[in-house]
Amino acid sequence: MCGRFALKAPPAEIMRVFGVAAVPELAPRCNIAPTQPILAIRADAQARREAVLLKWGLLPSWAKDPAMAARLANARGETVAEKPTFRGAFRRMRCLVPADGFYEWQATPAGKQPWFLRLKSRQLLAFAGLWERWQGPDGAALETATLITIAANELVRPVHERMPVILPPADWAAWLGARTRPEDLKALLKPLPSELMEGYRVSRRVNDARNEGEELMAPHQGD
Repeated sequence: MCGRFALKAPPAEIMRVFGVAAVPELAPRCNIAPTQPILAIRADAQARREAVLLKWGLLPSWAKDPAMAARLANARGETVAEKPTFRGAFRRMRCLVPADGFYEWQATPAGKQPWFLRLKSRQLLAFAGLWERWQGPDGAALETATLITIAANELVRPVHERMPVILPPADWAAWLGARTRPEDLKALLKPLPSELMEGYRVSRRVNDARNEGEELMAPHQGD
């Protein structure tokens, strides 16, 4: 799964990399957790890219209980096109979620050890995501998102068996495109090659979602 990630890039860089005209006000974050707001890039009604804030944890439009969103921070890439919870969003409500990198936890005799994983280039990456719009009984709308995961590549596998789908820039237009065929979308759901990534141990302070700061992303040998 993917349960934490970081996005500390300034708005100007996000706008340049993702080709959007504006970015909602969002403080730099190094320990983003489910149920919190996340930045997402999606296509608007005119097929232009827009940056929006979504709540992390998908709430399908047909859901009766808003609490189910907390359980849907991730969607498995192997079944996302068929599962009733996700298939509607997979067909027509896809997004990119920018990040500087993400955390995974490795089981060790001393307890779970967090790692930070990112691109070797240290450039912004884009998770493959889905979004939904839910309307409550009072008429208020809530927009939510989930991150798609897949079996881990060789770099991530010693840390965790799964990882988020990271889409290279060449695939962004197809992922956001309204006319991309389902079979072509499914072909994009694969692990990023290991040689494009790097990872290292970080402090267990990241385990607490209340902790923040760039020191959480720094290499750390022990607590």
